[in-house]
Amino acid sequence: MDRYLTTPITAEVTENLCAGDYVYLTGTVYVARDAAHKRLMEVLGQGGANALPFPIQDAVIYYMGPSPAREGRPIGSAGPTTASRMDKYAPQLLDLGQKAMIGKGKRSQEVIDAIVRNRAVYFAAVGGAGALLSKCIQKSDLVCYEDLGAEAILKLEVEEFPVIVVIDSRGNNLYETAVGEYAEE
Repeated sequence: MDRYLTTPITAEVTENLCAGDYVYLTGTVYVARDAAHKRLMEVLGQGGANALPFPIQDAVIYYMGPSPAREGRPIGSAGPTTASRMDKYAPQLLDLGQKAMIGKGKRSQEVIDAIVRNRAVYFAAVGGAGALLSKCIQKSDLVCYEDLGAEAILKLEVEEFPVIVVIDSRGNNLYETAVGEYAEE
């Protein structure tokens, strides 16, 4: 089913999403990868959730490393990175209120448990389609950690950014159910 959603994403929204749904996101999405997640954990250890550089409640975090912007564009290629690299950090952020993640690839059981516990969702963006995905990004602003270069935290304004629900708030996992469907044929 196609769904058009505006961020922030709340539990009321995630409860109505099912693994396999096509979703088009509009609104604010934050970008953070490995090094940024590590720093977020350091900030949490020192000052708690209120010290985070962006509001985590109902936030969407995109695991993406952008390329430099072309002239007249807010960002260059904007494809997803492998989500499992954030698995050691994701449960804590989900427990603090984050509701959605965008990446590619499988997630650990600990992340799946945190998704269910917090009524969150894991979206996949199409790997290899970064140039096309960047066309949905209307604005890109640095939030913090500029010294991390492509791993700095960014705030994106997106319009109808296409993703697929891979793991829904009940723990249904498209990567498992889709394999089962093809195995039956």
